[in-house]
Parts: sequence; structure tokens; C-alpha cells
Amino acid sequence: MPTHHLVEYADASPEVRAVYDDIMATRKTDWINNFWKALANNPATLKRTWESIKQIMAPGALDPLTKELLYIAVSVTNQCPYCIASHTASARNKGMTDAMFHELMAVVGMANQTNRLAAGYQIEVDEQFKTT
Repeated sequence: MPTHHLVEYADASPEVRAVYDDIMATRKTDWINNFWKALANNPATLKRTWESIKQIMAPGALDPLTKELLYIAVSVTNQCPYCIASHTASARNKGMTDAMFHELMAVVGMANQTNRLAAGYQIEVDEQFKTT
């Protein structure tokens, strides 16, 4: 159950509408998803989060699909169903196949398992892995 109402476009302030318009233009869509509608309860948070995600998820040294795959991996680890669904849809739109998704889940599961083992055993980092 949401803790705040969702701010629909028709009910949004001009400041929120400006961010919504940028989201729709950037994503080439005609709708705003619930994540942004919830954040719109605090226009400063909405704007700051949108500007950051727009910059971080833009093409760079990592291609957009790789960034979406990383986002899915972190979202699975953090157990955020909304982010898993949102970024899985985005990754599929950028070319992720079922085989890629299944392999990604195997890597996420293995990384979580070995991370917990290494943490639990308090394994000292090998000198060869340390960088200067």
C-alpha cells in the first residue's frame, strides 16, 4: 500500500509538469509511471532524481542495455519489486533476451551467495587483488 498518493499529470503543479514533460520526451512515451508520480509529492526530490537518473542511464562508457542489466541486478539484491519490473521492461526494450535474463539471475544469485560466504568467513583479501 502506497504511503503517498500518486500525482497525476492533470493535478500536477507547473514545476512537476515540466519534469513529467521531460520524462515523456526523453523516454519517447506518452505516460508517467507510478515511481515518478509518487516522487512528485516532493517536487525537489522528483527533479533531482530525474536529472540524476537521466544522466547516469544515458549512453557512456557502458551501453544502455548493460546499465539496465546492472540496475536489475542491484534491484534484485535490494529486493525492490517495482525497480525489478521497471528495469526488466526497459532492458527488454533495449534487447535483453530471456536467455540473458536467466543468465543474469544466475550471476546475481551466485554473487549474493559467494558475497555472504566471504563476509561470513571474514576472508582476508589476497595481496594480488589489492591495487595501489
